[in-house]
Amino acid sequence: MEKLYFNGDIITMEGPDDAAEAVLVVDGIIKAVGTYDAVAAQKSANCEMVDLQGKTLMPAFIDAHGHAASMAPMFADLCDLSACNNFDEIVVALKKYKEERQIPAGEMIVGYNYDENFLAEKTHPHRDLLDQVSTEHPITILHVSVHMVVANSMALANVNYTDDMADIPGSEIGRYADGRLDGYLAEAASYALIGGIFGAMQQKLPQLWSVSQNQYLSYGITTVQDGGSDENVVKMLLGFDQANMMKLDVVVYESCSPTAHDTMQTFKDLCGKYKGHVKIGGYKIVLDGSPQAKTAWMTEPYEGTEEYGVPIIKDEVLEHYVKQALDDNMQILAHCNGDATGDQYLGAIEKMLPLSDNPNKENLRFTMIHCQTARKDQVEKMAKLKMVPSIFVAHVNYWGDVHLKNFGMVRGSRISPVKDALDAGLKYNFHTDTPVVKPDMLHSVWTAVNRISRGGVVVGEAQKIGVYDALKGVTINAAYAYFEEDSKGSIKAGKRADLVVLSDSPLKVDPMAIKDIKVLETIKDGETVYTA
Repeated sequence: MEKLYFNGDIITMEGPDDAAEAVLVVDGIIKAVGTYDAVAAQKSANCEMVDLQGKTLMPAFIDAHGHAASMAPMFADLCDLSACNNFDEIVVALKKYKEERQIPAGEMIVGYNYDENFLAEKTHPHRDLLDQVSTEHPITILHVSVHMVVANSMALANVNYTDDMADIPGSEIGRYADGRLDGYLAEAASYALIGGIFGAMQQKLPQLWSVSQNQYLSYGITTVQDGGSDENVVKMLLGFDQANMMKLDVVVYESCSPTAHDTMQTFKDLCGKYKGHVKIGGYKIVLDGSPQAKTAWMTEPYEGTEEYGVPIIKDEVLEHYVKQALDDNMQILAHCNGDATGDQYLGAIEKMLPLSDNPNKENLRFTMIHCQTARKDQVEKMAKLKMVPSIFVAHVNYWGDVHLKNFGMVRGSRISPVKDALDAGLKYNFHTDTPVVKPDMLHSVWTAVNRISRGGVVVGEAQKIGVYDALKGVTINAAYAYFEEDSKGSIKAGKRADLVVLSDSPLKVDPMAIKDIKVLETIKDGETVYTA
């Protein structure tokens, strides 16, 4: 199959001044890029001519962190609470979901995407509220961060959570004034409920995967991550691939656990290389919570409080897994939202690197996921350690107002410090952490350029970057994070033809209009996999 793309803006991502008039794709590989005459001279008589009609062609987007297989598909079948503005609307939405689905008594009802910061009550919902929806169904609603849940009485009883239970280390458990559980469970205390939800939905995964995959493709994304996976998810993805259900490339990162190394050994042929559309990139560990929920672990307290957030992993446990990654010659990604967590992760790497005899130890591209409150000295330390900052820059728009409130103007304005990463020479990338937010990479680019919150406030003028540098965060730099910069992330002869056609060029529209650009077509290995 052969196609020649021409008559449009072509952003190669091979350099801000690199210009191209045409691109020739042969059998899924980019064969030639350059002037129209030079490229056309290399086509065959059977080549399909694709007139872009002034539209923009650029490398397909790469989401550098998310939960594409283990979580995102399941969310396609849950009750979305993101539009709810108060407790009453949550009750109405859940009741409507229950009635429309005709969910029998005893079967669970699950909502997701509630955010107390945008509810009129400015606090988390509670057990008695969810009991208003039903006492005959176990009901759990997941916070937008997926780091905490609220459960009704039946859901609590199903996991043997009682009013007299002891606190769980690395957790927050909410209680009413009389000591009863109020249904709010953060971090480790939420795992039993979240695990039960996902376990019950396993049988629906094939049809839900298709829905989730198409959503990614509709945003121009062709490579995604399943961060925090396990052996069962790897087997599931391989099964989907064998059934010709896979259009996306999925990079899997195993959750750090006593069995994770065994999984690496079981799937050795997937470690660092694709089998079909699936490969294993390394390990993933979660070290703290979320800044908007005040569970990110900080070195200074949240504004107006004595709260420092919630550390999840002990130093010696983290050091064990960093050593495991070094021994296995694999990446490790660490969820770090708070700067205290950043100190913990950087400290573990600094301690374990000299103890490793792996000759490749400085080239593993260890990654800090989220980097929400990373200090400038931490960013500079990451550069010395040749690390990758994967920045959840969409936070600036979605929760910028909350961060200014929680951290004050100085710390709050440094949320998602992309300019610091750029200045330090780091190959930063952007991610959406889907299903936390939709996998809209152009929204991330828009946010990095404009840094405007929901409330219309500029959050950190000094951390703004230019459009081209922002595009690098979702293309060539994201490819680098997966060790795929030689095959993806830019339009260059010899690379895979993973491409996207946009309605307008991000480099030419008003910066405020970037988020309104439409994805018209997504191309994976030379084949169209989505059209608007």
